Amino acid sequence: MAGRPRGIDDAAILRAAVDVMGRTGPAKLTLAVLAREVGLVPGTLVQRFGSKRGLLLALAEHTAKDADAVYEGVRAAHDSPLAALAALFDETWAVATSPEAFANHLAFLCADLDDPQFRDCALASQQAQSRRIGELLGHAKDAGELEPDTDTTALAATVQAATTGVAVLWAVDRRGALAERQRAALEAVLASHRATP
Repeated sequence: MAGRPRGIDDAAILRAAVDVMGRTGPAKLTLAVLAREVGLVPGTLVQRFGSKRGLLLALAEHTAKDADAVYEGVRAAHDSPLAALAALFDETWAVATSPEAFANHLAFLCADLDDPQFRDCALASQQAQSRRIGELLGHAKDAGELEPDTDTTALAATVQAATTGVAVLWAVDRRGALAERQRAALEAVLASHRATP
């Protein structure tokens, strides 16, 4: 006999968990708080995820897998690979709606780096982002947006470091909007590699 259909799927719960994480941080995110957010009882979340750790691990795994979908979306929406690259950062960091939200998401990452399963998910996300940045820079080079001698592997590492670093600075100094700061950092890194018109 089949069980009752799920009114709220796991992906919707995990999206809500991202929002709650931004407001509360990992320490105050509980199954009870999340259950209220999505209109379920905590027992339903226990049935689906087992525990708070199980929920957070599912969230980390979902984030790692979602990187490919984000990439495909921005690539399809932009003819220019460099425009797609800028949009990739906008989409990836969209959950950082405020410095506090960014700090709460960063706390989630930092709190679990000692846990091998969480670290594996964080590493997978980082590697996926690095690979996608490299691919977009390679496409930009092929399209004539970057100089033909550009080392896109080295440039990808610099781009990733600059855009991540500026997010940490923004969380501390709180000047301007994160998207604007990241685009400025991206442009500063790309400027000397752009092809001359």
